[in-house]
Amino acid sequence: MPASIPQVCSWFAVAVLGSLLVAACGQAEPPANAATDDPYSYRTPSRDGIGKVYLGREISQVMGHLGAGWLERDGREREEATDRLIANLPLQADSVVADIGAGTGYFSLPMASRVPDGQVIAVDIQQEMLDIITARTVEQRINNIETRLGDEQDPRLAPGSIDVALIVDAYHEFSYPFEMGMGIANALKPGGQLILIEYREEDPAVAIKPLHKMSEQQVKREMSAIGLEWVRTDNLLPQQHFLVFSKPF
Repeated sequence: MPASIPQVCSWFAVAVLGSLLVAACGQAEPPANAATDDPYSYRTPSRDGIGKVYLGREISQVMGHLGAGWLERDGREREEATDRLIANLPLQADSVVADIGAGTGYFSLPMASRVPDGQVIAVDIQQEMLDIITARTVEQRINNIETRLGDEQDPRLAPGSIDVALIVDAYHEFSYPFEMGMGIANALKPGGQLILIEYREEDPAVAIKPLHKMSEQQVKREMSAIGLEWVRTDNLLPQQHFLVFSKPF
């Protein structure tokens, strides 16, 4: 998030039994700390971090539902080209798409019109956020959005149940990125895609706190660790990477 404005990304972290997910997805073991079998290392937290390090990246702090207004700010579409983002999602009329860390439904609601014969599953760990989405779907008479309350250890997505997963500006805040990644990989159908949107670390003109940006190289490294294959990086957006990964058949 911008350094001068509170960060309000809504997110959740999945902590699942790694061995079961490895068996289900056919993926490699986590990049473990040799001494502890822990995929993470730890250090004194930096100003905006939690002191937990994954594949060389310190995980950032997170803010919650009290900053919901930031997600719906008037200038967001202009600043982030969110209309272009939504238009370029690889969705079919009957797709089932999971909006991971759905927040106020900023992306869930417009995605619903792109999948008239499918479904949007809006997942968040904050009931307050899901209540906002429910109220908006009632007001706008949208009937193909399901809200789902996850928790810090489980997204509550059934194995092989989704065609597409979307994570916008939230992955860098997951406290358990390996477990979260495996949970998403498990939920994707074979050939399903993960669309990961993160502010570009490589671009010094992107005025975002360092731990709230990710490089393309780092994202690829972390997705490779959970067995997802890089498909492409689209340069569609003024400040963010639009990265596409696929689950092998």
